[in-house]
Formats: sequence, structure tokens, C-alpha cells
Amino acid sequence: MSFSPCPSGPLGCSSIQEQRERWERKRSRTARELVQTEQRYCQQLELVTTYFVEILKAKATLRQDIRESIFSSIKAIHSVNQSLLVHLENGYFGRGFDQFCPHLHHYNMYVDNIYNASKVLRIQLKKNKAFRRFKKLQEARSEFNNHKLEDLLHLPIQRIDQYKHYLQDMTANTTPDNPEFQQLSRAVAAVCEVSQRIQNNTRRHENHLQLCRVQKLLKGRKTKVLAAERWYIREGWLKMVPPKGAEAKPKMFFLFSDMLLQAKRCSPLHPTNGDKFTGQFTYPLQDCTVEKVFGHTRSQGGLLSLTFPKAKLLLMSSNQEDLNDWYQSLSSAVRKLQPKQTVVHQRDELSRRPLRSAANSHNAPSSSSSSNNNPSRKRNMENTEPSEHAQMPAVEWESSAPKRMKQSGASGQSSEVSTSSCVIL
Repeated sequence: MSFSPCPSGPLGCSSIQEQRERWERKRSRTARELVQTEQRYCQQLELVTTYFVEILKAKATLRQDIRESIFSSIKAIHSVNQSLLVHLENGYFGRGFDQFCPHLHHYNMYVDNIYNASKVLRIQLKKNKAFRRFKKLQEARSEFNNHKLEDLLHLPIQRIDQYKHYLQDMTANTTPDNPEFQQLSRAVAAVCEVSQRIQNNTRRHENHLQLCRVQKLLKGRKTKVLAAERWYIREGWLKMVPPKGAEAKPKMFFLFSDMLLQAKRCSPLHPTNGDKFTGQFTYPLQDCTVEKVFGHTRSQGGLLSLTFPKAKLLLMSSNQEDLNDWYQSLSSAVRKLQPKQTVVHQRDELSRRPLRSAANSHNAPSSSSSSNNNPSRKRNMENTEPSEHAQMPAVEWESSAPKRMKQSGASGQSSEVSTSSCVIL
């Protein structure tokens, strides 16, 4: 009885060999493309460092701090990538990226500064006539091939995303027993961290632009929208249903991660504020309860009930899809604010349970004394007091809302308190 070296016979060996050859062809194609694009990338980086950074430094057209704000660490990036290119051209991909990744902090610095660089560049082009003329002359060189400085400055950001895809493809088509497999795998993880950093910075920048846009839509400076860690979610018109059956009035609502802003349109006849809004009330979402009010057909839309301490909103929309989107957005925002309190409350409850024993329960004091000795119950009784912020105008509420939210977070108040005051219409 003879045994074949391959368990599945000669045909199995042939299929395995064909699979390895396909992997090798894909890897070679990716490697060739990586080298070619790296060569072009280094050439473009050299254009920026030679014809802008070095010459601007020699001519002193820009101050050093302005020059560093615009070009950041691009010179260091060029130096690092030149070393990487030498390894790639010699076929040492794993070794090349293994030596390249420890220098990714230059990319991190560049990534964190890119939006500030764009802003400073725009300011200098507007105010500095000498720099504006210099930039135009340099871009007219044949080496630039009609590329603008603004486009070249974004190349390191784009290159990180290209590295991620190239390295993932090469790793997927490299066998684990290959000496470069571990090196490429480490490079994928390191480059993905920088790529995630770019995505986070982009999200923060876009959110900042949204907050600035909303701030400009509001008349005056009393209603503050710009705040740290505040995220814009959505905006739109909803009708407010009054408590005594009066006509529902449309209001503009801006939803953020920590509050809901109610505003009304300014008079269209106003010479400067005809297209703006006046902030009326801000409602912190930390103690909010969101509910759908049933009993309306899908064709007629529906109602949302928002319950705050000492305040309640009944909002209506004739668009069922829009109403559902508002409900999901509000519920999600409220949910993200509440778990922190819930966790603290539960841990506090668990930490007190061992102190209560069955033997001591027979000698428990009366209900009046137990309420004084139980900090949890006392805290909940204090939290059920009416809030003074619910009916305040937006201008007065702005100054007091952060303090109230901080106090409620520190006291470990649970979401059950606001829920108990909910009234279903």
C-alpha cells in the first residue's frame, strides 16, 4: 500500500500549488503598484520641500511660525519616505515598513494640523501679496504639472489610506510561514491607527463646521452652541402642541448630543436677521424621557412626548418617516447620556447590600427614621423637587444648565426619577 505525499492525491497537490501561484501573482501585482505610487509620491513631496519649504525659508517670505503652521512635518515625512522607497525598490517590503512605522508620529503630527494648515494658508493668500505671487510662480513650473499647493499638502493624508489597502492586500496574499508576514501584519495595525486618527479628526472637523453654521443661524450671541464635546445630530421643523387645545405652531428644533434647542424664525422683514432664528429654550437631554404617543394613523404622522423635570413638550409631524427619525435620534442621544448615572447607582446599591443582615432587619427603625438614614432614598427625594430651569428663557438657561447637569451627574441620580413624572397623553 503506497501513500501519496498529499492527502488528497496529485490533483489536491496541484490545486494547492495553483492557489499559491495565484496568491503570489496578486502579491507581485500589489507590490509593483506600491513601488510605482511610492516613487510618484516621493517626487511630489520633493516638489513641496524644495520649491516651497526651502525657498520660503531662504527668502523669509513667511515668518517661521506661519511656515511651520502651513507645512508642519512634511519635510520629515519626505525624509522618512525616501528611506522607505529604497527598501521597496529592493524588494524588502516587510523590512521597509518595519523601519517606517516607528516614524509614523510625523504623520500623526501632520494629520492633527492639516485643518489648521488649510486655514492659515487661506489667510496668507488673502493678506500676503508677496506670498500669493510666489505661490503662483512656483505652481507654474512644469514639474508641478498644474497641481496646486493645496492639493499637494493633502497627499500625506491620502497616502495613509493607500498604505492601508496595499498592506492589507499584501498580507492577505502572503503565507503565514513567509518571514515578511509578521512584519506586514504589524505594519497594517500601525497604519490603521493613523487612518482611524484621520477619520476621527475629519468627524470632529465636520462637527465643528456644523456647530459654527448653527451658531451663525442664531440671532445674537446669547444662545451658545459651540461647546466642547458637543455633537450636532440633526435639525428640522416640528409643530408644538399647546396644552389647552390651541393651534399647533411650527418651531425649529436643533438636536445636539446633550441638548435640544427650540428656536423661532426671525421676521423676514428684518434688514439683517431675516434669514436667522431666535433661540427660545434649551432642554438638557440628561433627564429627558422620550415616548411616542399612539393613536394616530401612519398617513397623518404622529406625536412625540418629551418629558423633562418641570417641563413637557408634545411635538407633532405629519411625516411619519421624519417623526421616526426624530424618535430614533432623540432616544439614542438620551440613551448615551444615561448609562453613566445608571452604573454609579447600581454600584452604590450593591456596595450597601452586605451591610444589611437578616438579624438587623428585625430591629429596623420606623419609616420616618429610615428615610433619614438611607442616603439613597434621601437623594432620590431631593431629586424629585421641581426644577427651576424648565420654563426659563434660553438666554437665562444657558448660564445655569451646565451647572445643573453637573450636579445631577455627581449625585448619581438615575433615569427613574424623571420617568416617574411622565404623563401619557
